[in-house]
Amino acid sequence: MLDKKPKIKLIGRREHVNFPLLNLFNIEAKIDTGAYTSAIHCKKINLKTENNKSILCFQSLDGVEHCFDSYSQKKIKNSFGEIEERYIIKTLISIGGKKINTTISLSDRESMRYPVLIGRRLLKGRFIVDVNQIYTNGIILK
Repeated sequence: MLDKKPKIKLIGRREHVNFPLLNLFNIEAKIDTGAYTSAIHCKKINLKTENNKSILCFQSLDGVEHCFDSYSQKKIKNSFGEIEERYIIKTLISIGGKKINTTISLSDRESMRYPVLIGRRLLKGRFIVDVNQIYTNGIILK
């Protein structure tokens, strides 16, 4: 019988991540086990209507506008403990050598040190975080 369990990888408190579908690469992310959801910095978040369909558009880290016709909204507690309604998109992230389809909230993180925050929902069952390390690129644990 083959062992189909995914390999758990070790990552540090900060890692570089890629968002291939957004054409964003080598973005510094804070790994935050205290946060449930992940977030990415963006600006100019707005809804447009095209062919009687609502489209979510936003400007990413590199200033490029991205539009999604599939999105949701969720109430999320921010780092100040305040509840705010955020838009959520589904996209592909590459972290620690793994490619993961995930949901990520859109947030203006300009006042934050890191443009991307990776939360528990994405980490669970895939990674172990060693807060003494940074930029591990996903060391494989035996």
